[in-house]
Parts: sequence; structure tokens; C-alpha cells
Amino acid sequence: MDDQHESIDLRSPPAVEPSPAAAAGHSWFPGPPPPIYTCTLTPELVAKAREELQEKPEWRLRDVQALRDMILKEQPNLRTRLDDTFLLRFLRARKFDYDRAMQLLLNYHAGRKAWPEVFQDLKPSTVKHVLDLGFLTVLPQPDPNGRYILCLRPGKWKPNDYPFVDNVRAIYLTLEKLIQPEETQDGFPIRIKAVNIINEPRIFKGIFAIIKPFLKEKMAERYILHGSDLRSLHRNIPRSVLPEEYGGTAGQLDMCAWSRLLLDCEEEFIVEFCQPDPLEGVVLPDSMLFEGEQASGQDDDTFRGLRSQLYYCY
Repeated sequence: MDDQHESIDLRSPPAVEPSPAAAAGHSWFPGPPPPIYTCTLTPELVAKAREELQEKPEWRLRDVQALRDMILKEQPNLRTRLDDTFLLRFLRARKFDYDRAMQLLLNYHAGRKAWPEVFQDLKPSTVKHVLDLGFLTVLPQPDPNGRYILCLRPGKWKPNDYPFVDNVRAIYLTLEKLIQPEETQDGFPIRIKAVNIINEPRIFKGIFAIIKPFLKEKMAERYILHGSDLRSLHRNIPRSVLPEEYGGTAGQLDMCAWSRLLLDCEEEFIVEFCQPDPLEGVVLPDSMLFEGEQASGQDDDTFRGLRSQLYYCY
């Protein structure tokens, strides 16, 4: 039988209290933000946000209210969260430009509607088989720059196991969770700072050599192929944050901790994703762009926002 969930008003999302197990067992990763916004940025990050994002602490809540009023006036039928923390994601991602933050918010919801096989009924319990397989995890320690490290092991997946789209669903849930801490600053789309690939098949190097000329130079430089040379990997990711399996000193690779953390956050994702279509009755402007808003002439990264590193381990 399909799961049935009561419809929840997303305009005032209820505070979801973490389970006792979650509170006790996930101290290495920050919890969800409180329902009433409180700045958790360090003085250094406040200064960085002022310089890079044009974020002024004394105007922050005023800007959030301005975007909230804009949404209610221009898109009154949009079923979206309107809490401070959520709206700040979009303001920061567009350097507090109200119009561009509004467009990013609409793109965010439109992208979810355009890919129902990924976003419909998206919650951790529906990808438990992916997590149990060990396809992905997040290392418990960020790197010295504060970037979380997402470890993907595509060699664990076989086509007969389950549809590949389930891997995409698990990755998206992980990224949604990773952007919760305020320290990550921007919202979706995200910025991948580096992709370190180790133990890749020999044929992969040939394929990558063919496609590399077609990638933007900035993106091509972020893909680093190490083969079996762990010393090469350690020049990019310090051994102190890597597990023993990859020549690190941070203990054995724990594939269960991140799985438990996501599964304990089930209610959070039900509130976020298992609701009626947020765009029902919404008329999108003709100027909507769905390819990274490249016509804006701004940052042309394919992904923007989350300071993270990935490494693939075959």
C-alpha cells in the first residue's frame, strides 16, 4: 500500500524535533536550523558574507521580509516555505538581489516538478536500499576549508540491483541535508569545488580524455583522476580526514553513520517533499530560465552554493 501523508501547510512549516537517537548519535553533523532564525555564523563568516554576498547583518531580516512580501504579492498561489532560514538560501545564492532570488526559488520548484521520478515521495526510507548497499556516505570530518566530503562508490551498484535513478534520489537527499548548516551559505544549485576520482577503470581515462575538451575549463580542472595513486589523492585531500581504506588516519570508513542520520530525518523530508505540487495554479513568467540562469551573465558554474568535495571510489 502506498504511504499516505497528511497535507501540511508549507508556508509555516512545523518544527521537526529530531528523534532521541538522532540527537544523541549525530553530534558530528549540525542539526536542522531552529524555526526562528538565529545567526550562527562566526565573525569571520559574517565578514566574508558581507564582502562576497553583500549580506549586511543589520539588514538581513529586512531583506528576507522583502522577498517574502514579493512572493506573496507576485506568486500568491506558490506553496513554498516562507521561513527566514529557507528564504535566506536564495538571497545568499543571488547576492541579495530580490528579483534573481525570486527567479531561483521558482526554478528550484520547477526543477523538482520537471523530474518527478526523482522528487516524487522523496524521503530517506525510499532509498534505504541504496544506503544499505554502501553507494554513498559523507565523511564525518570536513576538510581544513570546512568543506564536507561526499564519498560516492559507483562500483557498488549493479544494474540488476535497482534503477539508477534511486542513486540520484539518495544523492539529492544527501545534498539537501548538507546545505542545512548556515555555514554552507548558498542554496541550490550547488557548487562542487572538486571531484577526486580514485581506482577508476582504465577505460574511464580514455573516455574522460575525449569529453574533457567539451567541458568548460573551470569545470574540467575540478575533475582530478588519481588512479591507484593515493599519494596523489592526499595532495588534494589531507590524510587526517580520510578513512584508512584510502590511506587516511581518520579510522575505518563508516558507511552506516550517514545512513542513520538521513533515516532519522524522515519527518523533515516528508514536510519538504511529500506535499501537494507547490506550483499548482502558479503562472511562471516568460523569462524563466532553467539552464543555470546563464543568460544573467553571472557565475557560470554548473553547480553553485555548497562548499564540498566529492571523491569517487571504484
